[in-house]
Amino acid sequence: MKITDVRAIPLAIPYRRTELPSPWTDGVRRQLLVRVQTDDGLVGWGEAFALGPTLAVCHVIEESLRPLLLGEPPTEIERLTDRLHRATLLFARRGLGMFAISGVELALWDLAGKARGVPAYELLGGLVQPRVRAYASLLRYERPEHVAAAAREAVARGFAGVKLHQTDLASVRAAREAVGGDVALMLDVNCPWSPAEAIRVGRALAEYELAWFEEPVWPPEDYRGLAEVAAALETPLAAGENEATVFGFRELIAQRAVDILQPSVTKVGGLGEAKKICTLAAAWNVAVVPHSFYFGPGLAATLHLIAATPGLAWVEYPGGELETPILTAPIRATEGSVAVPGGPGLGVEINEDAVQRYPYAAGAARPFTTVVR
Repeated sequence: MKITDVRAIPLAIPYRRTELPSPWTDGVRRQLLVRVQTDDGLVGWGEAFALGPTLAVCHVIEESLRPLLLGEPPTEIERLTDRLHRATLLFARRGLGMFAISGVELALWDLAGKARGVPAYELLGGLVQPRVRAYASLLRYERPEHVAAAAREAVARGFAGVKLHQTDLASVRAAREAVGGDVALMLDVNCPWSPAEAIRVGRALAEYELAWFEEPVWPPEDYRGLAEVAAALETPLAAGENEATVFGFRELIAQRAVDILQPSVTKVGGLGEAKKICTLAAAWNVAVVPHSFYFGPGLAATLHLIAATPGLAWVEYPGGELETPILTAPIRATEGSVAVPGGPGLGVEINEDAVQRYPYAAGAARPFTTVVR
């Protein structure tokens, strides 16, 4: 079996509108699928991180990675990903280039599982847990009452954890009052502050008993600054969704920068790299909660990672719904948990209707920003 084609498929599927307006709604309507085909008709699907210059990631996949993969056996994942890393070292150690490698690598795992007729988790070490506890990861909202309503709705759907993306104390207070003290409440602020500012805010947040305080420091690679915040606060600190490769996470651990690591399979280099990060974290007794704000193969791959790795307690489940699902059988949370797809490979199939109806082109969606002005 040989690879005959590698394609990037950018989409812009909008969010289903709700009564709770979010400044993120337009910006997050980007998805980037990766399709790898073989000479015997098998197709593997992956997903690359798509926010930002989506088409630039597509060009990396098709112009830089595709020629390195054509004619190669797709099941030799370690050898092929090593080849991709080495060939792109001048521009792809993190960021857009690593997003491209990640998307391709996930498609190779999908192909490897399909070729052998087994779920990806069997190739990653075997099944540890068939269902995964999920927390609802909300969009960012402009008013505390909207935050409270969204959090209340998530709890009513059975989620035992809710993550906010607010930067103001009033919204956190409103959410805690809305969900009560028994629900795990997390806060991701997307890297806005200096270490001193993050410590000040973190201390003010203490009364709300957050399960973790996520990415409070700008820039995200200021590991020493993160370590200062971690040492100053009792609330656990989480970070890593903007990091890449096991070496980046080794530095986070070495600096004692965080209590919880958050690798994203669409950013770190794929499933194999994420598994290495989990092994490293276990050796240092550091918790891992993967970042997974995805609806397609990225979420499926995250579930396979968690399913095959002891000690991973949560999966991030994106708040809201897409107007048309990416998958023919969307991954649903039921009573606060998600079943791991059990079919061959990643266990999911792409909804071709969504691919045909929502192709992405430059300007199809407003630029995404995490900053509310």
